[in-house]
Amino acid sequence: MIARMTEPQTQPPAAPENPEDRKLLTLARSARARNGVPEGAAVRDETGRTYVAGTVDLPSLPLTALQTAVAMAVASGAKSLEAAAVVTAAEAPADADRAAVRDLGGPDTPLLLAGPDGTLRLTVTAG
Repeated sequence: MIARMTEPQTQPPAAPENPEDRKLLTLARSARARNGVPEGAAVRDETGRTYVAGTVDLPSLPLTALQTAVAMAVASGAKSLEAAAVVTAAEAPADADRAAVRDLGGPDTPLLLAGPDGTLRLTVTAG
């Protein structure tokens, strides 16, 4: 009798239930891939507008992707954030990212973190 090895069962990538949050993750993932940067991010303001950015790595201006997306929202007149998303290899959001989201959106603003493949790893508040 020949024993057969079976492939481990994998589950499909987790995705947020809210379609607007799924859109944020898709935009963040595409920014990361398109620009060949370590992180991609997207935020949604109080009017539903989205802002998408990648990591900025200039000697005089190092910004995470999420800091850049928040800065773009502020520069465009956003008064608050509904949600934020970052696609990164990191296991948890950076403190600087949570602070940037909290500064504009408040402590209860959801922050979605996904891996490079788009799999949602966790959702936390900016708090």
